[in-house]
Amino acid sequence: MKETPINYEVVKRKIEESNIPLLGKASIRELKRLVDNIERETGQKYIRMEMGVPGLPAAQIGIDAEIEALKKGVAALYPDIDGIPELKKEISRFVKLFIDIDVNPANCIPTVGSMQGGFAAFMTVNRMYKEKDTSLFIDPGFPVQKLQHKILNVKYESFDVYNYRGDKLRDKLESYLKKGNISCIIYSNPNNPSWICFTDKELRTIGELATTYNAVVIEDLAYFAMDFRKDLSHPGVPPYQPSVAKYTGNYILLISSSKSFSYAGQRLGMFVISDKLFNTRAPDLKRFYTSDLFGYAMIFGTIYSLSAGTAHSAQYGVAAILKAVNDGAYNFVEVVKEYGEKAKIMKKMFTENGFKIVYDKDENEPLADGFYFTISYPGMSGEQLLEELLYYGISAIALSTTGSERTEGLRACVSLVRRDQFPDLEYRLKKFHENHK
Repeated sequence: MKETPINYEVVKRKIEESNIPLLGKASIRELKRLVDNIERETGQKYIRMEMGVPGLPAAQIGIDAEIEALKKGVAALYPDIDGIPELKKEISRFVKLFIDIDVNPANCIPTVGSMQGGFAAFMTVNRMYKEKDTSLFIDPGFPVQKLQHKILNVKYESFDVYNYRGDKLRDKLESYLKKGNISCIIYSNPNNPSWICFTDKELRTIGELATTYNAVVIEDLAYFAMDFRKDLSHPGVPPYQPSVAKYTGNYILLISSSKSFSYAGQRLGMFVISDKLFNTRAPDLKRFYTSDLFGYAMIFGTIYSLSAGTAHSAQYGVAAILKAVNDGAYNFVEVVKEYGEKAKIMKKMFTENGFKIVYDKDENEPLADGFYFTISYPGMSGEQLLEELLYYGISAIALSTTGSERTEGLRACVSLVRRDQFPDLEYRLKKFHENHK
C-alpha cells in the first residue's frame, strides 16, 4: 500500500464505489460527489479545485436591495419576461462604461444565470436559417455548453485554439465558416478552463469573419474584467474589457453575476443582444416562433417558454450592484483580485514541485493569474494525474472534458482554496513530487 496523505485504501475503494467508468471523463459534479464521500469517510479536507464557484461573499449592496424589494412585496408579483426597467437600464450602462459599446436597454435581458442565457442563444440562433444548423466552439470551453447542444439536438464542431493563436486563427476559423453551415461561434474570454485571453487582434479576426459569413458570436464573459494584467475597473475610462462587440454587429454577450459580483446563488445572468441582431428578420424563425424578428422570438418565444423570466427580487439586487459599479461607488474588480493573488502563489507551488503550466501564454505575453490555471506532470496523462492527485488530497478536472487537445492537463480552480490551506497544499505537492520523481 502506498504512503499517501489521504488513506490509499479508502480513496481506492471510494473510486470503485462511485461507478464512474473513467475518471478522466467524469463531470465536475461527479468528481465533487466522489471527493465529498472521501472527505466524509476520512475526516480530511481536500484542496478542492474541481468546482468553478465563487469563494468570496456576495456583494452586500445586492443583498440589501433584495431585502428591501422583498419587503415591498415583489415576491408576490411576476416580473416582466424581459426584466425590470431598472436592471435593463443598468446593464446597458454597464456595457457602455466597461466595454464601450452602445446597446439599447430593451436588448438587455436577465436570465436564470448565464447557463440559461447560453441555452436560449443556442436554441434560437440555430433556428434562424435552415442551412445554418451547426455551432462552432473555439475550445477549450465550458463542458456544459456542449451538453446543452446534445439536449437540444443541435450539431456542433470544435477546435482547440492552443496552436492557432494570433495570425493563425483566421485561416483555421475560416476553414469552418466557409462551409456555410455554421450558425454561431462560441468561446469564453477570459477562458474557462485555460485562462487564455484573446487579444484585440484575435477578436477583430473573429468579428470580421462573423460579419463576412453571417454567423453570430456568442461571447461568454463569465469572468468579466478579471484579466488582472490591466486595470479594467474604472467606469468610462480605458482600457475596457476586450470584446468582439467592437468588431461586429452579430453578437450576444453572456455576462454572469456569479464570479464578478459573487452573486451565484441568485442565478441571474445578463443576456445582451446587439441592436443589429435584435432587429434582424430571419423568415426561417417562423418554423418555430410567431415572429421572424430575432429579439421578439428570443423574448416571447424562447425565454418565455423556458422560464418566463427570472426571480424578481434578484433583479433588484443586481440592478443595485450595477448602479453602484456604474456610478463608480463600488469597485468590483478590486474585490475579486484575490483570485489572481492566490493563483500566483499556487502556480509557484505546483511548478516548484515538478508540474508544468499547460496553457502559459497569450501569443507572446505570459498568461494572467486568475480564476483558473492548467497543470500537467511529466510522464502522466490527465486521467492518470487526476486519479493520482486524489490520493494526495487534491482534486481538479481533466482538460480532455473541455474540448482541449492537451490531454495531459488538468484545470485547477483557485476560488475554494483558502490561504490557510496553502501549507497543506505545499506539503501534499512535495510528497507527490517525492513519490513520482
